[in-house]
Amino acid sequence: MKVLCLNLWQGGNLMNEILSFLRKEDPDVLVMQEVYNGHDLLWERKFRSLDVLREELNYPYEHFAPAFLERTSFGKVEQGNAVLSKFPLLGSKTFFYDVPYGEREDLPPYYKTTPRNLQHVTLDVHGRMVHVFNTQGVWGEDGEDNDRRLFMGKKIAEAVQPYQDVVLAGDFNVQEKTKTIGMIEGQLVNVFKDERTTSFNMRHKTNPGYATAVVDFMFVSPNLNVKDKWSYDEDVSDHLALAVDIQL
Repeated sequence: MKVLCLNLWQGGNLMNEILSFLRKEDPDVLVMQEVYNGHDLLWERKFRSLDVLREELNYPYEHFAPAFLERTSFGKVEQGNAVLSKFPLLGSKTFFYDVPYGEREDLPPYYKTTPRNLQHVTLDVHGRMVHVFNTQGVWGEDGEDNDRRLFMGKKIAEAVQPYQDVVLAGDFNVQEKTKTIGMIEGQLVNVFKDERTTSFNMRHKTNPGYATAVVDFMFVSPNLNVKDKWSYDEDVSDHLALAVDIQL
């Protein structure tokens, strides 16, 4: 079971490169953040990212967890987290951390209060229930702990605790070696722990602080066997993709 995680970067600023990369990697489960769910064919493709990915990649099962409604110059469009899967979807849940679903604009004054949620889908993997969790975390001007992020970490740890076969992935917007991530590590294995200097694609970042920021993670249950793992350097987003191959 190959699971790949990617922040699409505003719905897919590099959509052609994203599609080529995903066709090549061909994951069984695709976990994504910053996914737009617009449908107007006159809109730029990145604002129709879920439709485009569905049509181009032909995954039979999907779930979209809208986090907020974004106001743009051409209308309103939902953005959130999405999972595409080759395995049947048995159920899904979504819950928000501290800010409920609402509207925002893609401008700095809105970032700190942008609603964030945790997506949970249950997959039937050859008769075995696997729980896939996906999130984009609480934004801040740094990657350190704060009250809202600590609350987020507590809620994630509580959400995954009841289940045996868990994969958790996403852009957590908080650094490694924080109490927030530590709470999650109390329940799950941090697959790439202490192996990376950054999880950002520095081809698209000018602030040097991003070069030492690790905010994208993949976690698995201790009972799951990680057969292989990949931390990519492909130029498909302003974040770097991650993947694990799990032997069930």
